[in-house]
Amino acid sequence: MYELLDKINSPADVKALSLDELELLCRELRAYIVECCAVNPGHLASSLGAVELIVGWHYVYNGPQDKIVFDVGHQAYAHKILTGRREQFRQNRMEGGLSGFPSRAESPYDAFGAGHSSTSVSAALGLAEAARLQGLHDKVTALIGDGALTGGLAFEGLNNAGSGNADLLVILNDNNQSIDGNIGAMHNYLLKVTSSVRYNRFKAQVWDKLGESRLRALIQRWTRSVKSYFVRPTRGDIFEALGFRYFGPIDGNDIRAVVDTLRKLRNISGPRVLHCLTVKGKGYPAAENDPVVWHAPGKFDPQTGERIKGTRTADRYQDVFGATLCDLAAADSRIVGITPAMATGSGMTAFAEKFPDRFYDVGIEEEHAVTFSSGLAAGGLKPFCNIYSSFSQRAYDQIIHDAALQKLPVVLCFDRAGLVGEDGATHQGAFDIAAYRSIPETTIAAPRNERELRDLMYTASRQEHGPFIIRYPRGAGEGVRWQGTEMRKIEVGKAEMLLDGTDVAVIATGPASNRALEAAEAFRGKVEVYHFPFVKPIDTQALDAIAGRFGKIVTVEDGCIKGGLFGAVSEYLTARGIGAAVHPLGIDDEFVMQASQGRQRSIYGIDREGIEKILQKFLQISK
Repeated sequence: MYELLDKINSPADVKALSLDELELLCRELRAYIVECCAVNPGHLASSLGAVELIVGWHYVYNGPQDKIVFDVGHQAYAHKILTGRREQFRQNRMEGGLSGFPSRAESPYDAFGAGHSSTSVSAALGLAEAARLQGLHDKVTALIGDGALTGGLAFEGLNNAGSGNADLLVILNDNNQSIDGNIGAMHNYLLKVTSSVRYNRFKAQVWDKLGESRLRALIQRWTRSVKSYFVRPTRGDIFEALGFRYFGPIDGNDIRAVVDTLRKLRNISGPRVLHCLTVKGKGYPAAENDPVVWHAPGKFDPQTGERIKGTRTADRYQDVFGATLCDLAAADSRIVGITPAMATGSGMTAFAEKFPDRFYDVGIEEEHAVTFSSGLAAGGLKPFCNIYSSFSQRAYDQIIHDAALQKLPVVLCFDRAGLVGEDGATHQGAFDIAAYRSIPETTIAAPRNERELRDLMYTASRQEHGPFIIRYPRGAGEGVRWQGTEMRKIEVGKAEMLLDGTDVAVIATGPASNRALEAAEAFRGKVEVYHFPFVKPIDTQALDAIAGRFGKIVTVEDGCIKGGLFGAVSEYLTARGIGAAVHPLGIDDEFVMQASQGRQRSIYGIDREGIEKILQKFLQISK
């Protein structure tokens, strides 16, 4: 079906092609990525924009000895396809298939795993230094997008690499602007000169002879001023200030320009940045016209670009969050919304439109988002900071030091808590309860349906001090009516009995409480079910009552067992000297690989069938 792509089984096959054939290969790669993602959804637009950069890199460099480190990994699909995983890519992000992100366990060509952003420069610097210390001649490249470059970790890596004169190439994949006047004759001439082998060999000889002299410093200042005259200063100066040599920008979707520039830069040592302007969604009109939607569009018709909407029986939690935040903000002018570059995914776009002066998208900066929110709270506002659960881990210190220690009323809404499905191990929101439960002055809540999310947000907006964490899952809720309902304040730290029974007690939190209730219906009268909307503070009165009546307790949670709800219940009962048998259902001590959410819940026994199976076992023992 594909003239060239079907013959590419490794980067060696890429190197055998002519430049004309590389252009065809890029077109075929895009068509294949679109074909696969249409039926097996993934991250589309970013990978389409990076095709020439990846093809060009494999054409010039020699992986896996030479190493390319991707940032986030959304842009790595062409890399996977070219490195012996073409047919496997049809099962990308599926159970038993490829990870949606680079994975060291998957291929020697994946030099470093990347599911979260802004890590590439630091990781690539580590690889470059490891090669240097071992006397190896590996060439190391970091490929980072302009969005990921907003993260503080990226600048930490740049600062360290520049000051240490590391042999590292950073490719900046800039897809947030079009190619402008800087792609002109004088600019192209300067790029050709500064990247030429002869020029750089001569420059190195001159620098060696001059040493650290005043004359060398004077010449360096003069050359920077000349370059800044012809190249817009805001593009190169920041990298030059960090100790990097700046090259570009070039058209990152022009395979000939990419190959030509990479060939020259491969023979230059030291820290250097190649600025590439690309088009997100390149080659697929629908993705080019709306790169936000087509970042991860779901299933679609590859011919027409029409997205295939799935059938949904209930509203998504993120939509409930967004609408409720708007309602709260309409009633209270002190409420503000903060997101680290996830406005669409978290449901905050409506809030941004209605309250533009009270909405802050801070970029991919989770640490800053929390401390900024803490500052807003210290100034008398009521911040709602929405962060994906797995990304919140990056702001752990800020949650402790800047929010909790100062008892500041920051509302932290953790979207995608629990099992997230096909995004795989890097994105599972499994650790938030265990991570934050030990932090003083912190409340942790998990609604069991849409209406309770609404009520918990209302409750959090009226808190007096300390972070208030609300965790809720990815996707659709329970189908409970919530729109137009009057919001009520929930008593903090109070559990709710959903079903009474005589033999076994089930303690669950969040939507898992609904599955526990469904399972218990098969043993009506024998199983008592409790929903604990608050894991911290936990309802100790309810635990005392449960332990006084039941010798067998099952805990159910959509999170890691160690340190989670099971930990909270077990710790309390043990401290009280109560010897009830507590059986945990949740995520085991392991990283959860990609599969559908339903399949993942089945694997860990936190769906209705899994809970019912444990209850049946406990009830048989009690006979």
